[in-house]
Amino acid sequence: MLNCDACTLGNDTFVIACDGCGSKRPTIANNVNTPTRADKRKADQMSDDSTELGSSDCKTSKKRVAATKEETFKGSMVPALIALAQSWDGKLDPTGLLMSEKLDGMRALWDGQGDLWSRAGHKVMAPEWFKKDLPQGMVLDGELFLGRGQFQDLMSICRTHVPDHDAWKRVRFVVFDAPLVPGGLKSRLQAARETAFNNSDSLPFAKLHPQTVCRGHEQLQKMLGEVQAEGGEGLMLRKAGAHHRAGRTSDLLKVKTQAEDEALVKGYQPGKGKHAGRMGALQVINRKGKAFKIGTGFTDAVRARPPPKGSVVTFKYMELTKDGIPRHPAFFRIRPDVHRDEFP
Repeated sequence: MLNCDACTLGNDTFVIACDGCGSKRPTIANNVNTPTRADKRKADQMSDDSTELGSSDCKTSKKRVAATKEETFKGSMVPALIALAQSWDGKLDPTGLLMSEKLDGMRALWDGQGDLWSRAGHKVMAPEWFKKDLPQGMVLDGELFLGRGQFQDLMSICRTHVPDHDAWKRVRFVVFDAPLVPGGLKSRLQAARETAFNNSDSLPFAKLHPQTVCRGHEQLQKMLGEVQAEGGEGLMLRKAGAHHRAGRTSDLLKVKTQAEDEALVKGYQPGKGKHAGRMGALQVINRKGKAFKIGTGFTDAVRARPPPKGSVVTFKYMELTKDGIPRHPAFFRIRPDVHRDEFP
């Protein structure tokens, strides 16, 4: 919940509206002129520790919000609009950052013209009724989300060329940014709310992702524990006043804990690109005989001289699929103290 200056209810969770008194700021429809120099100066002055959570100091330019009005959106445009998270190192003070649950979904971009796109730039074949009320002329970044622990089912729904209409009724487009709106993240979320999310009934299959102002390490760890206890993946931290930057950025941090396990090395997959001539991935099995590959977490030295076949390695991973396969396994170390006889 967000409270304006007149409301001091002490709740730091918000979706860019004052739920304390019901007051609303001028809607984006009234602010579609090209920003003046004064507007731009105000936007540039928005700092990461700003406390006016609902402020929208800069007017929204049609040209900036709808960057593709004069041309047809293409999948090749997606990378220039997607911000990718770095990992939180546990040392950076999270106080004042915006905190939300890390959704176990499929990243998707609404182009403001009628289509959803995957992070890789592939068109998502969503039903027309799913997309019809999303805002024209505003690009939105978010996740297609089915629920905690349902990533595989979601991918089955979203990657089909002919949409399963009944299955799509379970999917939600959860929005956490409007990348082409000028100003910091709070201004971008404010614009998205005023343009598309003022009426909760107008977008039955889309919603803004709630954000909480982090009060410090203790609150972060508490929320992380609660989310993971309920089957969630982790948290995301965002700099409230940061202007949008595409690509891997420290303005966006992922917070999560990882499980560990051991696996028996059975073979290798050759490296490609910068890893050509070296090991690209380990082919391994776990104690239940499940075969998979570990392709990340290696130093150059380990890739040049990988663990021998028959050795045991420790790896970290996010969770197990329904088939018992670790998701996102990453090499951690060799385990000479674990015997291969523990594996089938």
